[in-house]
Amino acid sequence: MNYLLIKHLHVTAAGLSILFFIIRAYWSVTENALLQKKFVKIAPHVIDTVLLVAAILLSMMLGAAAAQPWVLTKILLLLVYIGVGTIAIKRGRTPRSRAIAAIIAVLVFFYIVGVALHRHPASWFF
Repeated sequence: MNYLLIKHLHVTAAGLSILFFIIRAYWSVTENALLQKKFVKIAPHVIDTVLLVAAILLSMMLGAAAAQPWVLTKILLLLVYIGVGTIAIKRGRTPRSRAIAAIIAVLVFFYIVGVALHRHPASWFF
């Protein structure tokens, strides 16, 4: 497989994932009924599956290099992003708590992007 092709697929899926997350988080905070549409409930799973499969393929292509601290940092932060993201979209009890969770999730996402670009756990602070 072509590394650059998989990398571009991964980056595109990441971009779609955060864009769609921001839209859904806004709808969650504003309690918009569009959040309940079937497409809106299914699309994030499809996008995130493509993102995850591409990440796994990239890790396999990197081999032993995939165990580097920056890759492990991305995985750990992904778990944080997912947890906070679920609060932002559905588990937050109030619009305010969902908004705060959404902001934190977006900040975590952009920290992950910094880790990926700099290949360092310190992300943008490196």
